[in-house]
Amino acid sequence: MGTNENAVLRVPPASPADALAHFTGLMAYSSDVSDVHAALDAEDPGFTLVDSRGAAAWFQGRVPGAVHLPTDEIAARAAELVDAAKPVVVYCWGPGCNGAYRAAIEFAKLGYQVKYMMGGYEYWVREGLPVATDAGVERGRPDPLTAPSSGVSCDC
Repeated sequence: MGTNENAVLRVPPASPADALAHFTGLMAYSSDVSDVHAALDAEDPGFTLVDSRGAAAWFQGRVPGAVHLPTDEIAARAAELVDAAKPVVVYCWGPGCNGAYRAAIEFAKLGYQVKYMMGGYEYWVREGLPVATDAGVERGRPDPLTAPSSGVSCDC
């Protein structure tokens, strides 16, 4: 690498038009936990949130209001549990897990509009958002590496 070259700009940034198309495209496939939480606070968020993890994970904790539908059961049970007229937002454990992608594939195969929730259950919990168990709903403290410790929105 020369003295006037750095690793960030070795490959130049995309044109503004290409960047707009790329980042808009990404938003068509995903949403983050903060936006999902804000939408769920509405009377009708306009989508169905689906937890695609197995039973042990579901009972450990889940997003309040989510439908439990493990990935392996989507093909057989989606029609009875999830309104095909509404988009679906799926989540699994977190960024180290591709379970939400697998669930999204299964819903797409069935003709559902689908997005995945970036960060999954892990970032839901890390941001201090409400967690449901059979004992009720609790809210933890936000991890200051993922959300303001005051619990307010990051405004990003």
